[in-house]
Amino acid sequence: MNHRTEVVPPPTFPPSGRHGHRKPKHFGAGARRALVLAMAMAVPVASVALVGPSAFAADGNTTATNPDTAPDTNEGLDSADQAIAANLNTRVSDERLGGNVSGVVLDAESDGTVWDHNSATALMPASNTKLATATAALTVLGPNHRFKTNVVYGDGTLTLVGGGDRTLTSADLGEMAKAAVAGLKAAGLTDVKVAVDDSLFPEPTLAPGWNDGYYPDSVAPVRALVVDGHGVNDTSIDTGQVFAKQLATDGITVAGEVTRRTADITDVPVARHKSAKLSDIIHHMIKVSDNNIAETLLRMTALRAGRPATFEGGTAVVRDVLSRRYGLSLENFDMYDGSGLSRANRIPARTLAEILDLLTDKRHEHPLSSIRDGLPVAGEAGSTLGPEWGRFDDAHSQCALGKVHAKTGTLTGAIALSGLTQGKDGRWKVFSFVENSSTADGSAIKDAMDGLAATVNGCWA
Repeated sequence: MNHRTEVVPPPTFPPSGRHGHRKPKHFGAGARRALVLAMAMAVPVASVALVGPSAFAADGNTTATNPDTAPDTNEGLDSADQAIAANLNTRVSDERLGGNVSGVVLDAESDGTVWDHNSATALMPASNTKLATATAALTVLGPNHRFKTNVVYGDGTLTLVGGGDRTLTSADLGEMAKAAVAGLKAAGLTDVKVAVDDSLFPEPTLAPGWNDGYYPDSVAPVRALVVDGHGVNDTSIDTGQVFAKQLATDGITVAGEVTRRTADITDVPVARHKSAKLSDIIHHMIKVSDNNIAETLLRMTALRAGRPATFEGGTAVVRDVLSRRYGLSLENFDMYDGSGLSRANRIPARTLAEILDLLTDKRHEHPLSSIRDGLPVAGEAGSTLGPEWGRFDDAHSQCALGKVHAKTGTLTGAIALSGLTQGKDGRWKVFSFVENSSTADGSAIKDAMDGLAATVNGCWA
């Protein structure tokens, strides 16, 4: 990712002392396929309007999973879609999935429902929640947004001011430290105190529904300042300590311990670092399912929308964006964090599919393309669908390698897989599968899930 460090000109240092209705898209199959496969980066949006016309109209055909009713509800589906529906009816009863599973398959071209199995049921979606978080962040902040980290000086103290950049590195801090040292030495100063200002994000730092075992390894308490993605309880003080060591290496004596301080309006700007564009950050977050980035984005989205930078403020903005900007129904939708780690989250499979369906609409290409481009691809090393995770590696799913683009989700008692793939008819399908409470081994459940997605692609073994 392309980071930027802006060195503020050496200052004169003072003395120490924020299921919807879907309507057809207005372009053809060829244009849609090019859209979904395109890897072009997003174009900036100047502003966001949270109130707008619904992006959806009445649904098309619905295919039930009850074999007795399938012949009637299959009317209007082509033979390829009928085969998908029939095969999914069989595979969804796989005992590895347990009895609490939901799913839906939409045809992205016609906006018809190819297959539906309890898709309005609200289940724990795990990291599929990140699809909602990313959609809101890109819509509100814009794909070209960059997060800023500042260094200011006042009253004998250099203060590192957090700006919600979860991708800040030691090298970035090093560049800011060099700028600070140059200014200090120019002013004849050789010693300084170091403080951190992470007041951008208020408490609480832990979300409802998080287990004690989640942090700091799966997710750190959410703060506005962090370096190198360190999994520690106080990422802000940790970042200040790294910064202080770099100052010392460059010949400045750091007095005392790193403390917290709210920067004063009279403090002198010393250096500023800008992150990579939000589109690049979202791409990475989706590809590897980064929990910490998701939680930071939730809070920064809240701030931009004029809400408090809290879990409640962020999830309220997500709801506004999905319902008022894109017209999705949020019936049975409960969201308490940005990453999907909260065990209180509940999102229906149909809602997840309709979020993904936005990615196939040319009207939303500019802000949302980095979600589409970031979706892990079946068999892609380094992603959550890579071989290192044992995905798409059995006889029921191997034929879909390289063809399924999907967001994974995994918690104890919850596994989800939602994405895009082309059916045998060449048309793009949007799918979402979520299971809760299966007692099977996790890897076995994932194999069954991969089999469902492969079936949408047209695999049947």
